[in-house]
Amino acid sequence: MVAQNPLFRGGWTMRKFNATVINDIWPETAFFTLIATMVAIITEKKIHNLAVNNGLLTVLGTVLGLVISFRTSSAYERYQEGRKMWTNISIASRNIAQIIWIHVPVDRTDKDKNKMTTVQSIIEKKSMINLVQGFSVAVKHFLRGEAGVYYEDLYPLICLLPRYANAVGPKTDADMLPLWAASEDDQHPLHTAKPPPPSRSNTSDPLRTAVPSVIDDDHKSEKSWFRSMTGRRQPSRANSMDPEKALATIQSHRPLKPAQNPPPVTIYDYFPFLRIFSIFTKCCRRERKNVRRDALGRKIKPSFTESNVPLEITIYLNSYLAYLLRNGWLQPALATGLMNNVASLQDTLSNLDRIGNTPLPFAYQAHLRMSLWLYLLLLPFQVVSALHYLTIPGTAFASFLLLGFLEIGQEIENPFNYDENDLDLDNFCLAIQRELHEVTAHTMPDPATFVFTSWNQPFAPADRRNAEELTANAAEEYKHTDHVDAEPGMATIRRTLLKSWRDVDRITREQ
Repeated sequence: MVAQNPLFRGGWTMRKFNATVINDIWPETAFFTLIATMVAIITEKKIHNLAVNNGLLTVLGTVLGLVISFRTSSAYERYQEGRKMWTNISIASRNIAQIIWIHVPVDRTDKDKNKMTTVQSIIEKKSMINLVQGFSVAVKHFLRGEAGVYYEDLYPLICLLPRYANAVGPKTDADMLPLWAASEDDQHPLHTAKPPPPSRSNTSDPLRTAVPSVIDDDHKSEKSWFRSMTGRRQPSRANSMDPEKALATIQSHRPLKPAQNPPPVTIYDYFPFLRIFSIFTKCCRRERKNVRRDALGRKIKPSFTESNVPLEITIYLNSYLAYLLRNGWLQPALATGLMNNVASLQDTLSNLDRIGNTPLPFAYQAHLRMSLWLYLLLLPFQVVSALHYLTIPGTAFASFLLLGFLEIGQEIENPFNYDENDLDLDNFCLAIQRELHEVTAHTMPDPATFVFTSWNQPFAPADRRNAEELTANAAEEYKHTDHVDAEPGMATIRRTLLKSWRDVDRITREQ
């Protein structure tokens, strides 16, 4: 998505035209313009009169315009709905983080009389908030058809989750939980992972034998692995965001893929008519492993994955809620709010899945495009008698206009990929990350430490004394200095508040 105009952002390159539909429609526009040129020359040179009656031109053009307008509007509704769903994720994530961080107590003892230290409580709450952040990142990869959890912006947030169903005894692939089983492959099996260095906190925990440790050198080697596997350099982020900079550097038993992995742009994206030659050269070239193309060489948009990582994360959040309720650490009203917000995340995930997995029926798209082609093909024959040589630019403009709107509708109906006009999912995830870190930066101070200070003038503008002056003599009731003969107490406070209302009403209405 384009928070800024992509044509005027950064340097001028050919890739800027990916933000428009010019590179998609110019071959068709050129074809219909060529037809109009031949019709105009043959007719005007008196070789043969190709003009036909234009009685159906207005009727068919109006109907076709309405259908194309409906097509574009329905696609834009899906685009807007996708944006609303991401707003819901942001709101629910903030709510969950605030409930966990503020309302779950720090000093607590479970039902077995085991007391948790302050550090343990803070680590537990911060880790669960990191899972909330991981949900939005997992949704981003899920919508882009990127399977698994081994990404530089996702893995550090959820690598703490257990990998096996059995906490004790030998662990095999049959015991691996669905979150990890769906992400594994034969090339990098989990049982070959190097265990982390022992520490006082995890020496006796068998589940931690596969948990990674923090090693910068391995993180660098993962970048080299990406280049060797894909045949290209990882996208440079010197002038763009780097989602991994604010995350932990984690050593994994397999290389981590980059947070952003858009398919490379080829010559076929600028000259679509050359795709016909890709049929003959397909057997002679080596396909890149991260790019899927059809028989004509066009990029295939990724399908949704079977590994539903966001759903697995919400299951752990619900398990944490059950854990808090079992130990009596959360009030029922707050537990209801936490449960409703987790349910909101699940509901939003289903709606996003619906938007991405429900394209316009193929029959509708095919019939609309064929009707438009027939209309543009016959257009020069109907207008040549009235426009003469102006038939050529007129047909070019009409084809550019109608084909452009049709292509725009097709491009934005699934707004979750890497196109310039798609929603900026990476920035949405970074915004959620900033908000969650702002929540955990809150120190939960006692209101008395900041309310009764010289920085607070609670009764302004009627009474501009600060709270420290108003409470300097605790034995005296409140009395406004302008009302010497007034009785101190609540009646004077109400009179002061009424005066504040009159002053504010008068000041704010003055022009």
